[in-house]
Amino acid sequence: MKTRLCIFPLALAFACLLITGACGCEKPKPEEELKPADTTAVEEPADLSLVKSTVPVTNDWIWSGKPEITIHIDNPNKAAVRLGVKVRFATDKKKEVETRTDSVDVAGESALDYTVTTTKDLEPGYYRATCYVNGKLARSFHFGIDPFDIVSPPDKQDDFESFWQAAKDQLAAVEMNAVLKEITEKSSSARKVYLVEFYSVPDGLNGEPVKIRGYYCEPQDGEKHPVLLHFYGYDTQGSKARCECPSGGSSNYAEFYLSHRGQYLNNRPASTKNPGVEEDCENIYGDWFSYHFGDKDSYYYRGAFMDVVQAVRFMAMQSTSDMTKLFAEGSSQGGALTYACAALSDYPFSAIAANVAFLGDYADAIDIGGLAAETAKRCQGSMTREEMLRFLSYFDTKNFTPRISCAVLGSSGLQDDVCPPRTNTVPFNNLSTPKEDKIYLFGPEMGHSYPAKWNSEMTKLFKSKM
Repeated sequence: MKTRLCIFPLALAFACLLITGACGCEKPKPEEELKPADTTAVEEPADLSLVKSTVPVTNDWIWSGKPEITIHIDNPNKAAVRLGVKVRFATDKKKEVETRTDSVDVAGESALDYTVTTTKDLEPGYYRATCYVNGKLARSFHFGIDPFDIVSPPDKQDDFESFWQAAKDQLAAVEMNAVLKEITEKSSSARKVYLVEFYSVPDGLNGEPVKIRGYYCEPQDGEKHPVLLHFYGYDTQGSKARCECPSGGSSNYAEFYLSHRGQYLNNRPASTKNPGVEEDCENIYGDWFSYHFGDKDSYYYRGAFMDVVQAVRFMAMQSTSDMTKLFAEGSSQGGALTYACAALSDYPFSAIAANVAFLGDYADAIDIGGLAAETAKRCQGSMTREEMLRFLSYFDTKNFTPRISCAVLGSSGLQDDVCPPRTNTVPFNNLSTPKEDKIYLFGPEMGHSYPAKWNSEMTKLFKSKM
């Protein structure tokens, strides 16, 4: 009995052990299998569509020798990215210069400024940079390299001086017959405003003088005042648009706002109701730049340049004009007229301001593009390139500016495709004006417009020369 009682508990325990194993209880695992599982999340791949690239303006996009273009890259992904960068450089005449390529690593959730330049110094001039990041266009823009060292010497013909002297002699023979009509609703006690009508040279060597118009603001204090002439840009407003009529105000200037032949007040029906104009006026010239293209003696700008000279002669006849303090300003076509006026005037100017001036550096403009280039190519006809450039040289502002020595404010919009920056800069570089009296403003992102500081700089310059 005792033997049997002693054996039973052992047998029972063994049976229980077998039953427990059969119920699914696991055996102890080796030590390495007991380590806790790795809970670190798998990093997701970067989404390159979230990466943003910009090319901010640095140094007004004007450099000496080499550009230093900054490409700003933002990577909002948690993961780092490697991106391909490509920058293509070309001249403003679309001639390839160089293409730079590189790989750029940008850490996750960070930004990077990547600077790219050319391997060699660039010649003075204007260029286009086209920037890509990972095959996507970041920005394409024009920039300048040593713009005041661009050399494009005058290419005037041997009879340039005698040609323009003959035009002035013809103007002197024209009876001005100026008529003034007060615009009472615009006049003030400080200055009266008049519509002025007078005559200028015919559209050629023969024919009838051309009537032109403008608004004249005359100070009423009986004193002599500085004279300021305003010249307009290309008349793209349409014949139904009203023209600007100044108010009397309290300006210290005696001012004249000239509408040269076929434009503005000379290109509006009476129904437009421009103050003082009571007759229908018609543009007989069509596209002014094209009028008699190729014939220097009857070309539109021969007459238009004489119109601005006649405006100066009109102001010299007014009792309140101080012709020792003579100023002019204009933009685009008005800038070209400003240069022509200062070069051809009977009276020396104290200072002028020519914003994004038109009609300059045709020999290069033909290859660069813009309004003058495209119109010239369309009107070239049977003329060879050389014959066309000889004709245009009589009206190229770069051939007029060596005759100018007064203070000058000029400007360029680097992204201007109407009057590209080279065509503004070359006439400015050819001025005889002392360096200290030359001021130039660049609008790095500007097209055919005005730099932000244009009016303030012009006012400051003119006041300094009174």
